[in-house]
Amino acid sequence: MFFGLVRDEKKAAARARAIRTVLVVEDEPLVAFDNERALSHAGYRIASTVDDYGQAIRVMDEGDVDLVIADVSLHGTRNGIDVARYARERGLPVLFVTGHCPIHASRLAVGCLAKPYHPRDLIGSIAVVDRMLRGRRATRLPPGLSLFTEAM
Repeated sequence: MFFGLVRDEKKAAARARAIRTVLVVEDEPLVAFDNERALSHAGYRIASTVDDYGQAIRVMDEGDVDLVIADVSLHGTRNGIDVARYARERGLPVLFVTGHCPIHASRLAVGCLAKPYHPRDLIGSIAVVDRMLRGRRATRLPPGLSLFTEAM
């Protein structure tokens, strides 16, 4: 009986999330795989995992994305900053996951998670962003996460 209650509480918590579907924009295959795996195990749906601006735009235009996690450096002429600008125009929150958070990131993203990070810190960072999107205060921040109130 107890395990059934725990399972029901987990399902209720998942339904209460503001963030259910995540677009992963990452051009390092191993990092992209790790992100996708960690998010899936945490109960998030992956809209897609893409490695360039054009693919990211197509997925955002299809809809059903609640959060974009994007590396700043991407292959090609357009980068994660361009992805974030496009997402902002559509009202989508962005969490940068990068080794070098841009100085003007606070105008484009809700936060920045510094690489390298542990998968639990990615999940924890998304949980913090989710709380903020639902109008709740951020609790303890995972290591490497910086939040920006300007983009909220």
